[in-house]
Amino acid sequence: MTWYALRPRDPADPRWPLADSPSITLKADDPQAARDKFTAAYPSRPFGTPGSPVADAGDAGFRDDPDALLVEEAPEPQSPPPA
Repeated sequence: MTWYALRPRDPADPRWPLADSPSITLKADDPQAARDKFTAAYPSRPFGTPGSPVADAGDAGFRDDPDALLVEEAPEPQSPPPA
């Protein structure tokens, strides 16, 4: 599996669910699998986004707008320092 970095094409896109992080890195078989994992982990329905956690928030996510989410191969992320 390969590591992929996902980020919004527009850094100010209000649909991005990780306000404190400009991108997320995850492991997947290919770019589409990475996109699918992201949209499964951060769906727009039924609970909206972390910034707006309301039921039936509508299509606020990236599932139906694939051009708004950039998926690029990335190096393996560093492990967090021990606590």
